[in-house]
Amino acid sequence: MRVDINSDMGESFGPYRIGAESGRLMPHLTSANVACGFHAGDPRVMRDTVRLARAFGVGVGAHVGFPDRVGFGRRAMALSGEEIATDVLYQIGALYAFCREAGVPLRHVKAHGALYNLAERDEAVARALVEGVTRFGAPLVLVAPEGSAMAQAARAAGVPLAREAFADRAYRPDGTLMPRREPGSVITDPGEVARRAVRLVTEGTVESAGGGTVAVGVDTICVHGDTPGAEVLAAAIRQALAQAGVEVAPFPSPAGDPPPPSQVA
Repeated sequence: MRVDINSDMGESFGPYRIGAESGRLMPHLTSANVACGFHAGDPRVMRDTVRLARAFGVGVGAHVGFPDRVGFGRRAMALSGEEIATDVLYQIGALYAFCREAGVPLRHVKAHGALYNLAERDEAVARALVEGVTRFGAPLVLVAPEGSAMAQAARAAGVPLAREAFADRAYRPDGTLMPRREPGSVITDPGEVARRAVRLVTEGTVESAGGGTVAVGVDTICVHGDTPGAEVLAAAIRQALAQAGVEVAPFPSPAGDPPPPSQVA
């Protein structure tokens, strides 16, 4: 068995620090979703995050969202399909420039916040998101939950899919995530998060908030960078997976494997 561990990275901008300190979290990951300047991030943060990923041999992907820094990309915006597609393409292109500079492949795309939530269930938004990915012109993997409108749109367009599951978020009985505003939606206990991760990979299931069991396909497990103690959670997941005999490695990508760890700062 093999699984990837991803996290949303580079979400600071200017003097504002958001999420876990990248140097402490990055060593525990195999994929990094780098904010591209719309919901968070700026050119210097993007450059530094890509270089840090290279130093630890972590795969780099574009974390694309709505143009909403004030709301951290968590507010739904009524954009047209063409606006979504071109905004996604713009963000991918911006991060690709820094990947080219650092000599690392751009491997995947993952939507952020409200864009992710809308594209999970809205077919038109999902198609627009995938359209932006395909317009880039080079093959990229889309990270999305199995059974979502995003996954369906990706398969219809021939876009490779990495099925995402969450170890630090509570699931509802229908397999969707509990909204962050609800108590218990974010799980911060390292032992519990590690147990959930092992169960996700070895059994393909997770306990729902109501105590039932939800089937979840998984190629990559997300640890949110802004979850308190994210680096501790990621370390606990890796240790528990190793003890369960699960290989932790980047998911297959048309862009190829990330480079081996280096001393690039």
